[in-house]
Amino acid sequence: MKKINWKFLIIAFIIIHLAAIFGSLFTNTGDWYESVKPSITPPGYVFPIVWTILFILISISFYFVLISKKGKLRNRAIIFFIINIILNGLWSYLFFELHNPVFAFFELVLLWVSILFMIYFSFKLNKISSYLLVPYLLWVSFAGILNYLIAFA
Repeated sequence: MKKINWKFLIIAFIIIHLAAIFGSLFTNTGDWYESVKPSITPPGYVFPIVWTILFILISISFYFVLISKKGKLRNRAIIFFIINIILNGLWSYLFFELHNPVFAFFELVLLWVSILFMIYFSFKLNKISSYLLVPYLLWVSFAGILNYLIAFA
């Protein structure tokens, strides 16, 4: 078993969790959200539990990318992880702060595509890294359904 590179593990967790903190600054599920959320929306307590687990999985996946030795492929994967965390935080701002579910939906499509690229590039570097991202893709797909129902239903 390989020795853990604590420096890169800490860096991965810090970078990914900065996006989580940024997004959480705008996540206000007040009156507006309560008035527009679809009936299939899970109870409020589910979201922080799921997102905590997802951010841990994303961080570990990012760690595996960071310690990879395949330079050009590794750099592409890192770029998509960075794009993804920016898009992840931006969605909360567009949806909850600006109350713009239509624009947030189209941004979420970009977020979803960025996850596909993360899975693709990380698979070439470390299969476990890509598998760790599948729950993220599934959750964002479900979030896309909820966002769609709010924006277009």
